[in-house]
Amino acid sequence: MPSLRRKVGSPFFFACFTLPDGRRTQRSTKLADRGKAMKMAVQWEQAASDRITEAQARRVMSDIHEQIHGTRLDCPSLTDFVTQWLGRKKGETAAVTLNTYRLAVEEFRDALGDRAAAPINYITPAQITAWRDAAAAKASPRTANNKLKIVRVLLQSAWRDGLISENPAAKVQVLKSEGSNRRPFTLPELRTLLGMANNEWRGMILAGLYTGQRLKDIASLTWANVDMERAEIRLATSKTGRRQIIPIATPLRAYIEGLPAGDNPSAPIFPSAYRIATVNLHMGMLSRQFGELMATAGLAKPVPETHAGTGKGRGAPRERNALSFHCLRHTATSLLKNAGVSEAVAMDLIGHDSTEMSKHYTHTNETEKRAAIAKLPDITST
Repeated sequence: MPSLRRKVGSPFFFACFTLPDGRRTQRSTKLADRGKAMKMAVQWEQAASDRITEAQARRVMSDIHEQIHGTRLDCPSLTDFVTQWLGRKKGETAAVTLNTYRLAVEEFRDALGDRAAAPINYITPAQITAWRDAAAAKASPRTANNKLKIVRVLLQSAWRDGLISENPAAKVQVLKSEGSNRRPFTLPELRTLLGMANNEWRGMILAGLYTGQRLKDIASLTWANVDMERAEIRLATSKTGRRQIIPIATPLRAYIEGLPAGDNPSAPIFPSAYRIATVNLHMGMLSRQFGELMATAGLAKPVPETHAGTGKGRGAPRERNALSFHCLRHTATSLLKNAGVSEAVAMDLIGHDSTEMSKHYTHTNETEKRAAIAKLPDITST
């Protein structure tokens, strides 16, 4: 039979009951009412003797909670919680970030299949691990790790809401990523790329090289970001929010001056890319377009619809190319340093990924930055 006891200094009763192997154990009921505490102790011992499953145990706890407090321990399904969580994030994050979150958590939900309809507290580390490994096999360990971090945030919110007792994703380790094989472009490669690009991609390549900014920030530029009188581009980076003032290099200025500028400052510099980046929220499409351009220029292998002899299509693990649009950022840094520009000036022009890194460098004055930009080679000349 179960019994009750109190520890010195505690107002709560501890339930003492027998486990199936004959050992006595005790658990705090968190109750100061003796009658309610005894009812809980009896049900705990009965549940232990019946060797109930996890699902049955949760139902028993919900029954006890209802008897004592009048309400059941209802728990939403993963599917329902994903919908709720994305609704919250809509007002907390930028549209592009929200889209990244949505793709990751919906992929996780779909991978669980019918189990996504079960209460969220049924999710296990083993299920998350299996999904992580499947994501890595399809893309790369780095991509899988990024998705895992988003699922951790999702389930951490469920923990804060009191829906789960612990975050199961926190028990799943990130995968070891192989070192990056990325490298800067050479000047001949850049000139070849420009020769194969249409007018919009030509401008985006020039902007990527001569500002050192990321693809999303280049694609999102509007005429409001450009001050032709002062020959400057002003923007806040999408990744860190860092405000950048970058002198416009002569080759980039010549390109911009050749564009049909209207009276609307909100009009995009690169209309097609702008629509993909800010309306469709599909940066992967822009990355693929750049990859196809590099393949046309002979700088990357084309991505086949199917892999001959394997039957694998675009969903198969990708072969990482040494070059990408982000490599224009590395190229700009290398060219600046090779031209004798100090690291402080180069880093202030390109911008750092984090405040922690940025604080090691002082903001340089306008004259220094203009002098540095002027040292970059003109890749439009033959």
